[in-house]
Amino acid sequence: MIRRLLARLSGTAAVPDDFGGTLERDEDVLAAGRVEDGPVLATHLGLWLPEGRRIGWHLISKATWRDGLLAVIEAEQAGELGGAVLLRDLPVRRLRLTEPGRLPDVVHERVNRSIRSRHHRDLPEGGAWVVQRKVPGQDGVALQIRPDEGTSDAAAEALARALTRRLGDQ
Repeated sequence: MIRRLLARLSGTAAVPDDFGGTLERDEDVLAAGRVEDGPVLATHLGLWLPEGRRIGWHLISKATWRDGLLAVIEAEQAGELGGAVLLRDLPVRRLRLTEPGRLPDVVHERVNRSIRSRHHRDLPEGGAWVVQRKVPGQDGVALQIRPDEGTSDAAAEALARALTRRLGDQ
């Protein structure tokens, strides 16, 4: 009861009683929604899934909201080359929100706010998204390379090396 009052006074959302994760000491809940399996929370650090696992905003490649369904594509770090992070998209996660609240709007805003720049590069063997993103809780931006499906690892790694070399020369 006191937690909910403090959350309301501070402009943050309350942490549901059945939340299965552990928030960091200064991690504020910006919005809360619910699926059949439990709560889904948005904090300034990321999106908490019903199983109590948080995805950092910088690791959400795409999130869409349509007809009560929040579809989230999470990326995993597949490697690192000279300061560039190579990402690989995981299968889409579909969350049917029974109580969406402000969650879809906050997720959309936070994913977009984490992106400082993005552009697509065509490669001889496919293509890749080059994204500079703010990582919650860290200074500066991270350089991410997210190859298109079917792009060879060698082509993505060559792009990462070329970009980090170019950034190092500046």
